[in-house]
Amino acid sequence: MVYEIQIIPLKVPCYLVKTGSGFFLIDTGDSSDCAYLEKALGQAGVTPGNLKLVLLTHGDFDHAGNTAFLRQKYGTKITMHAEDVEMVKRGDQGWNRKARADRVTLFGKIIIFVSSQFVKPGSFNPFSPDLIVNDGDDLSKYGFEAKILHLPGHSKGSIGVLTADGDLFCGDLLMNMFRPEPHFMIDDMADFHASIEKLKTFRIRTVYPGHGKSFLMDRFSSGVRAF
Repeated sequence: MVYEIQIIPLKVPCYLVKTGSGFFLIDTGDSSDCAYLEKALGQAGVTPGNLKLVLLTHGDFDHAGNTAFLRQKYGTKITMHAEDVEMVKRGDQGWNRKARADRVTLFGKIIIFVSSQFVKPGSFNPFSPDLIVNDGDDLSKYGFEAKILHLPGHSKGSIGVLTADGDLFCGDLLMNMFRPEPHFMIDDMADFHASIEKLKTFRIRTVYPGHGKSFLMDRFSSGVRAF
């Protein structure tokens, strides 16, 4: 399988995958980064008609904030899991989550506080996805040799995209701000552990997380038992 991965370094990294049939964008970032994202896509050669799919790993604003704009500009189709759809339709990322998450680290609490005080998010334009994806769905019919993995934990509708070559785009299941580890906010620990166990059944080479730098899956495996 031949494809290229370009990391678009917004507040949240977006991943642009180029295959022989066109482009696939995994997550869209916060809408305050819209102009930068549009410029990066243009420089990469994305035009109306060749952006085949936008794949949202979950419904949080910092991952889905530019989605409505991209559909309007490029005529692309938006895909996500059903369990997070109401988040983006209502503009409410607390929807379908617990009133109090099972795990929020001290680092997470600091990030949440700092973000609320000093980082002004862009306005979020609600939307409805065009396609609902489920665990095991094959993306090869769109020209991307990859499949969908349902990976709840951070949210009920979180998904990953696993390529035939073993590259995993995992959304906010894992992150790598300082080291490979679980995201600082886990809504449901039982779901999280089930998702980690699922990952062990696949051959995964490189992980592209929703926050931080990519890493080899082997770097995380040794620390799984701690969570």
